[in-house]
Amino acid sequence: MTSFADLTTIGVGGAIARFVEPTTRVGLIEAVEDADSRGLPLCVIGGGSNLLAADAPFDGVVVRDARRGIAVPDEAAPVEGADRTVRVSAEAGVNWDDLVAFTVGLGLAGIEGLSGIPGTVGASVVQNIGAYGQEVASSVESVEVWDRLDKRVRTLAPADLAFGYRSSVLKASMYVAPAQPADRFFPTPRYVVLSVTLALRHSATGAVGYGQLAKALGVEVGDHMAIGAIREAVLRVRAAKGMLEDPTRYATAAMAGAKREENVRADLASLAALQQGAPGAAPAADPDRHSCGSFFMNPILPAERAAGLPADAPRFAAVLPDGTPGVKTSAAWLIDHAGFHKGFSTGDGAKAGLSSRHTLALTNRGGATAADVAALARVIQDGVEDAYGVRLVPEPVVIGMDLR
Repeated sequence: MTSFADLTTIGVGGAIARFVEPTTRVGLIEAVEDADSRGLPLCVIGGGSNLLAADAPFDGVVVRDARRGIAVPDEAAPVEGADRTVRVSAEAGVNWDDLVAFTVGLGLAGIEGLSGIPGTVGASVVQNIGAYGQEVASSVESVEVWDRLDKRVRTLAPADLAFGYRSSVLKASMYVAPAQPADRFFPTPRYVVLSVTLALRHSATGAVGYGQLAKALGVEVGDHMAIGAIREAVLRVRAAKGMLEDPTRYATAAMAGAKREENVRADLASLAALQQGAPGAAPAADPDRHSCGSFFMNPILPAERAAGLPADAPRFAAVLPDGTPGVKTSAAWLIDHAGFHKGFSTGDGAKAGLSSRHTLALTNRGGATAADVAALARVIQDGVEDAYGVRLVPEPVVIGMDLR
């Protein structure tokens, strides 16, 4: 029986009563409709990178889109004139980094800074993934969805999607408040993503929009570099932080075929080189990679609350959920300065702990349970709240546990 431990990057979670992998658009809609008509709990899962499920069995249906199609409806070659837009459409089940590698290979700029983010195309717009100066929202032209309430296919434009920091109307349909699931649409949004169309641009270069990335490339923020070089630099920076998924997971039966074989081979070779292993040797196990990625969202606070933070706490202009100006600070900074440093655990022999490379990743060091990870998360939430009066909100979808 398939379990969430088999399907998630953190490798924890209970057995699943029914696991379905539709290979057609109609099959995906029918699988969702069947679960809804029976009143069964439904979890549409992507790459399993942004999900923490309880150890108890999931008495419902887990659906994973097995469609992997990418199409370029526009002319992909450079054209004359000022408009160099090229649209790329991808089915929801496409591995996100497969799509990035594909577009960079065509010389299309716009998502190269999002290289190495685990997950699928469908999940990318639910979460509005972002990193190193880019967000997927900046490139989305439209999202085709199945509306579980109205029971029809809809095409949503960016204005309909209400993109924000790690949020969208898709994600919002699952919650009534931060980390508080809605009664009806959880852990799957009202709108199930069928496909995404991105508007990219034909360009050999892209802008470097993030300081850490600029440093890795030896340039200044705002400079332009070859998009292939930006992608490689992003992958190096993410690898140094332990924020790339474990490519060996694609050798398991549960994950076979979920990512293009040539990209899995490249990831394995990169990991072996990073670990300075012998040529052709299998990469060593790396517990820092068994995580949900960034576990807590960067808090966005009203200005008066942000004023109470220490003077050296990071501050960035942001927008609060109600549309008013706010201040975004760094969850990683809060965690570290509250006393939870890289590698922190709750005690000797603990099977869950902070990554040894990044304080924002909670990791399964080997043999951890979901309860172990949740207990660590609560310790960190309580400690940060005691120190700074800020309650950190989990970024992953948390199933069967309360981490408010």
